[in-house]
Amino acid sequence: MAKKSPRKKKPTKEELLRMEVAEELGLGDKIRQHGWGALNAKEAGRIGGIITQRIRKGIITNYKAKKPSPP
Repeated sequence: MAKKSPRKKKPTKEELLRMEVAEELGLGDKIRQHGWGALNAKEAGRIGGIITQRIRKGIITNYKAKKPSPP
């Protein structure tokens, strides 16, 4: 029996935003080749910091942060 090819899920708004910022920083190729785990802490922090700045400035208005799961 033939294997089913895995379906690619549709990226969420958050994932698209994160990738957009990564592209602006010149990290898009690295992420596409090796995945998000290839980023070091400085690169990942820079992406998160820019997203946070944009949310605070009101550039991004329809962003919903994920609620932390209870312990």
